[in-house]
Amino acid sequence: MTNDALPLSRLVPVDRLPARGEVVRVEASEDERTALARDFGLPGIASLVGEFRVSGDARRAGVTGVVRGRVTRTCVVTLEPFEAQITEEVDVDFAPASEPASEEEAALRAIDPPDEIVDGRIDLGALTAEFLALGLDPYPRKPDAAFEPVIEDADVSPFAGLKSMKGPKGGG
Repeated sequence: MTNDALPLSRLVPVDRLPARGEVVRVEASEDERTALARDFGLPGIASLVGEFRVSGDARRAGVTGVVRGRVTRTCVVTLEPFEAQITEEVDVDFAPASEPASEEEAALRAIDPPDEIVDGRIDLGALTAEFLALGLDPYPRKPDAAFEPVIEDADVSPFAGLKSMKGPKGGG
C-alpha cells in the first residue's frame, strides 16, 4: 500500500502511536483530487476527506472512521453529469507481512487478511482513495433519470425483414 506513485499518500508510523490511539484527518488537495478523478474515470472530485482513529503498534494496528467525498459522475441513462455524495465506513486491520503464528491465526487471515504494515507505516491516503473507489456506484444514475426502452412499432415482428429474403413459397 506504500507506493510513491499513488496520487494520495499519507504515511503514518504505527510504532509511534499513543496508547489511546490517534485521530488522523486526510484531506485531498486539488491536485490529488484531479489525479484520483483521472484514475477512477470521473469527471471530477470536488472534495475528499478521510477521518480516522488509528490504534495499535508495530505488530498490529486498527483503523476505524469514515471517508466522505463529493464527486461528479456521468449518468448511464442520460449521459449527463451530476454530483453524488459518497460516505463509506472504514474498519481495517493492519499487520506486518509475516507467517501466521498459529493455525487459528492462519484461518482468520484466510477469511479476512489484514492490510500490510510496510516499514512500520500504514498509508491512510491510499486507504482514503480505496474507500472512495469502493463507494462508487458502477452504474450511476441521476436521481430523476428513468430508462424508457424505445419501441418503434409494437405490431411489427423482429423477423419481418427476413420474409423479404425468403424465396417464393414452395419453390425450391
